[in-house]
Amino acid sequence: MIVSSAFAGKKYAVLGLARSGMATVECLLASGAEVTAWDAREEPRAALEGRATLADPLAIDLTGFAGVVVSPGVPLNRHPIATHARAAGVPVIGDIELFAQARADLPPHRVVAITGTNGKSTTTALTHHLLQQAGVPSLMGGNIGKPILEQVPLPAGGVYVLELSSYQIDLTQRLDADVAVLLNVSPDHLDRYDGYDAYVASKARLFGMQALGHLALVDMQAELDDDVLRFAPEAANFTFINAIDLPGDPAQWPSLQGPHNRANAAAAVGAARYLGLDEATIEAGLKSFVGLPHRMERVAEKAGVLFINDSKATNPASTAPALAAFPRIHWIVGGLPKGDDLDDCAPHFSHVVRAYTIGEAGPRFAEILEPVLPVTRAEMLGDAVRAAMEQAVPGDVIMLSPACASFDQFRDFEARGECFRQIVAALTAGS
Repeated sequence: MIVSSAFAGKKYAVLGLARSGMATVECLLASGAEVTAWDAREEPRAALEGRATLADPLAIDLTGFAGVVVSPGVPLNRHPIATHARAAGVPVIGDIELFAQARADLPPHRVVAITGTNGKSTTTALTHHLLQQAGVPSLMGGNIGKPILEQVPLPAGGVYVLELSSYQIDLTQRLDADVAVLLNVSPDHLDRYDGYDAYVASKARLFGMQALGHLALVDMQAELDDDVLRFAPEAANFTFINAIDLPGDPAQWPSLQGPHNRANAAAAVGAARYLGLDEATIEAGLKSFVGLPHRMERVAEKAGVLFINDSKATNPASTAPALAAFPRIHWIVGGLPKGDDLDDCAPHFSHVVRAYTIGEAGPRFAEILEPVLPVTRAEMLGDAVRAAMEQAVPGDVIMLSPACASFDQFRDFEARGECFRQIVAALTAGS
């Protein structure tokens, strides 16, 4: 794990003992800190019995604490811990901030930090893959993979590739990324912010933490529309992602199809070039990259019909580029809606052969779509897949890209995507 002398002899409170919270406690204890930890669940508290003080940070005097470390899932705009800590003059931080403070004790390294409303995970995984292909020691952390503090520190010359949500950036004050990336920004998570501009400002803070000379990779439209470089240093070193040339033939990158993946690839290529990777290695890495589960994932091909699992597309803005990626799509759409329209997807309705609506949003989405394209009101995912298979012809794509959250019918988007995989496997077996 990562440890640091920066924490020795200091007092910290840790609220929330899921995986990142437990990794935080272990890091702080191993670094010589005094830790007060709490979780509503008894099991993680019992695991720390005798090693940390078990007390709810809301119920104790926080005066003199170096920080209250909370999970990104804690809504700072509603949870009383923010007010309680502020009254004691104690910062509310996350594990990424602890990593930033620990960097001085790590072997010389660099950091790539990637944010955006959509595409973060794919870009993070691709950047990591390109570095691995080049033989550069690297690891992924943040909002993907293992908690960063749990991982074994990289040797000298390594690169930490961090996927960061706006929530994680909110809890971070001093992460000076060698390369900071903002892929895009569109309305999301607005229940946690005082309007859209506050959400944008959260993302924009990533550039405000950068030292002069470090690279900012920015979506041009986001800068033009939303001033995402508002906190960047004067004379910041920035490049528009849209202007980055890609090596080779994108048609040879099976896991990076569609305009959104063009942007994801461009951001990863821009970071890789800044870090010194050569063009041949970058091109080979783009060809060999295997996409992440539930993100434009090719799960089967049968009788000339391709099945795509894009369950991670939980809002219309993330579904829109998926619809742009193929000319003939049987689109499975619906779930727990985040809004009342599909306006972001409308420019690509011409690519949809037929839509199959499911879940709580199904009736509303059917009303939107029926005037402009054929619709089957399927309600359940299995029924949608069966109906799509009856309609599809060779060359077509059957795609689950729901434009909705999953919680009306599934535990999370992973469970929804896995269900789609299993249904496809069962319906295509032996046929």
